[in-house]
Amino acid sequence: MKRALAIFAKTPLPGRVKTRLSPPLSPDQAAELYRCMLLDIIGRAAELRADMVIFYEGSADFFRDAAPDALLVHQSAGGLGERLEHAFDELSTHGYGARVVIGTDSPDLPLAFIEEAFQKLEQGSKAVFGPAEDGGYYLVGVRGGYGTLFQDIPWSSDKVLETSLRRSEASCLTAAMLPCWYDVDSWDDLQRPSLLEPANRAPRTRAFIAALDLVAPLAADAV
Repeated sequence: MKRALAIFAKTPLPGRVKTRLSPPLSPDQAAELYRCMLLDIIGRAAELRADMVIFYEGSADFFRDAAPDALLVHQSAGGLGERLEHAFDELSTHGYGARVVIGTDSPDLPLAFIEEAFQKLEQGSKAVFGPAEDGGYYLVGVRGGYGTLFQDIPWSSDKVLETSLRRSEASCLTAAMLPCWYDVDSWDDLQRPSLLEPANRAPRTRAFIAALDLVAPLAADAV
């Protein structure tokens, strides 16, 4: 069964990415953090036994340089649910059976979790989710059709995974679950000790965070 790992990504432009972190980060810093996270994810994903497909928003030039071996597909218009449907349909037209989508918010996501997602699909699961600590998911994969899996989901809420599992059941899709992980979305997320561990294999993100003066903003918040 052909494997596809799709990455949803944006061109790292100031004011367009990681806006929840600006402030305290400047728009330029937020864009640089996003660039670091994205490049770490691309570099690590290349180690997997799967074809990389980047569904991008913005200009393709950045991604041609960052991932010259990846298939590049411009994201469709519409909400996240519509864009996910388009991505899974597009991957199907290219002959992929096990199709997994991740974003760019988990630069230190263990590759073993992604490999496990493919294995669960290949072993019979119709869908697979990687639950995030905030009630969403960091990964979703399907084998075959997706029914109503991405319809009427309260995106950007803590009910995303819960609602998606109900949609999966209603669509008769046997869903498998991966271990829980986290997204890097907020200032508190940047202070996770694991992001500074050399073993996390996210060197660009690690170096960016290490260079920040985290103590000063924390002191300012306490005033």
